[in-house]
Amino acid sequence: MKALSVRQPWAWAIIYALKDIENRGWPIHYRGDILIHAAKTCTKKEYFEAKEFCQSMGVVIPELISLRRGQVIGIVTIVDCKFSQVASGWGMAGQYHWHLENPREITPILYIGRLGIFEIPDDLVMEVAA
Repeated sequence: MKALSVRQPWAWAIIYALKDIENRGWPIHYRGDILIHAAKTCTKKEYFEAKEFCQSMGVVIPELISLRRGQVIGIVTIVDCKFSQVASGWGMAGQYHWHLENPREITPILYIGRLGIFEIPDDLVMEVAA
């Protein structure tokens, strides 16, 4: 199954706070389900900048220490992708906005993330996503 590494707390926001836009510098043509992998790295500076942004969206995120990292935490459906010069909601200006729907939590899977879209063996996913 296809997967995408996302730094925390953004990965948490996709699965638990209805973050319906993933901002990327590159487009995606794939449509369908994709696993959300919470990346292992997250600096305190990145966390606090994201926390401030989330608060502006009315979302209170968990403390950094309690966020899962280095694990697949959920599944979401990519339904569209459009470039936008304008910031709107979760979408940031000058980015491709991957439109997400139907976030689902799964039993976390320890896994090493990668850049870009990568594959995780179906047998690992089937055990926890059923």
